[in-house]
Amino acid sequence: MFNFTRSCTITVIIVLLLVGCSSRQSPAPVVDVKAHVPLHKRVKSSITTTEYIVKKGETLYSIAWRADLDVRELAQLNNIPPPYRIYPKQKLFLDKNARNTSNSNTSTETPQIGQPKVVKKPVATSKKQAYGGNTRRENSSNNSPLSTGTFSQKISQWKWPNNGRVISKFSTKKQGNKGIDIAGNKGDLIKAAADGKVVYAGDVLRGYGRLIIIKHNDDYLSAYAHNDSILVKEQQTVKAGQVIAKMGDTEAKRVMLHFEVRFRGKSVNPLKYLPRR
Repeated sequence: MFNFTRSCTITVIIVLLLVGCSSRQSPAPVVDVKAHVPLHKRVKSSITTTEYIVKKGETLYSIAWRADLDVRELAQLNNIPPPYRIYPKQKLFLDKNARNTSNSNTSTETPQIGQPKVVKKPVATSKKQAYGGNTRRENSSNNSPLSTGTFSQKISQWKWPNNGRVISKFSTKKQGNKGIDIAGNKGDLIKAAADGKVVYAGDVLRGYGRLIIIKHNDDYLSAYAHNDSILVKEQQTVKAGQVIAKMGDTEAKRVMLHFEVRFRGKSVNPLKYLPRR
């Protein structure tokens, strides 16, 4: 009798275990408490369209950054001379074919016979606030967007924007990291990697948090993302090693600095420019 009861009990336990195992349709999830979402999965601001309408707070540099274009190329495409002023609700072409198609459609719309031709008056830009340039007029002997101006000098030396540990490196993969991620503590100082001018300072680019973009010359830009606070203003000239922000975690899962370098609009590996340490 005792053996029969014991065998029944064992049978019931086995059945319960089998039912419990079969009820799970997928393996138990593995949770990494140190994991953070990569920037390329967080960024929602990449522009892939052929036309774009400017929003408040944007600069031509921030739009070129989102579209992976050289700002000079974008300026030339839209006949925008230096210092590259743009305005909210302004339409920009991001592709040469789109501009040509638009011009072709406009040229075919001829006024009907007997109707007076309407001449559009130029909009007075002095009554609008410009984004991406100084409000004062800048003298230039050449209004071409490709003019080198005062930013043709070479970068003599790059400096680390922060001395923290690199936790994510640059990747050439399509969905890879376009820069490097540097760990640190909230409030750590972020410094300019080279001499230049601040061409964007704000939080319009989703996924980057509070972001600073610095123009170093006609070829190179650098960006500093996820700042807790920004300590510089647009059009401000900065020196290499000058404090420009404090490290934070705006639109990031952890406190860190995301640092990028762009050469003629394209992402390059910052570690090839920064000194070894």
